[in-house]
Amino acid sequence: MGTAHIRPIGVEDASALRALGIQTFREAFGSQNSFADMEHYLNDKFSDTQLKSEIETEGSFFYFLEEDSSPIGYLKLNVGPAQSDNILPSAFEIERIYLKEAHHGKGYGQVLMDKSLDEAKKHGCNTVWLGVWEHNLKAIKFYEKNGFTAFSTHPFKLGGDDQTDILMKKPL
Repeated sequence: MGTAHIRPIGVEDASALRALGIQTFREAFGSQNSFADMEHYLNDKFSDTQLKSEIETEGSFFYFLEEDSSPIGYLKLNVGPAQSDNILPSAFEIERIYLKEAHHGKGYGQVLMDKSLDEAKKHGCNTVWLGVWEHNLKAIKFYEKNGFTAFSTHPFKLGGDDQTDILMKKPL
């Protein structure tokens, strides 16, 4: 692991976030989904306009993980009404936790997870939750290693494909 640090993302970082978000989403899911579904989702969810709106949403927090001043991963965290689902009281959501594939297995994922848990505690939340695609076994194993357990599911739409996310939570 090189010299890594985490920094908040502002609106001025939207283009860099867009590039990193598209790259990491494609690396994570591109081989398991159709090109058309991926393009539809990426064009919708990772447009500059969409990302700027999300960055400016009260209760949403974005962070880059940078190695030698270059973004290699990012977080999107939500609290209160900014959560994608308000299903747990006093909860904190990890909506996105992504790392470039070349940096997997080097401890950076844990750095991002630790930042997420620290932020949840700072906000006085007693539970952290997230959604993970039911077929993303590597991520599920990582979350279980960090003390998350499955408690429900919800639908996730990727282009024209209806998928299922497993909802996982961890008490703080």
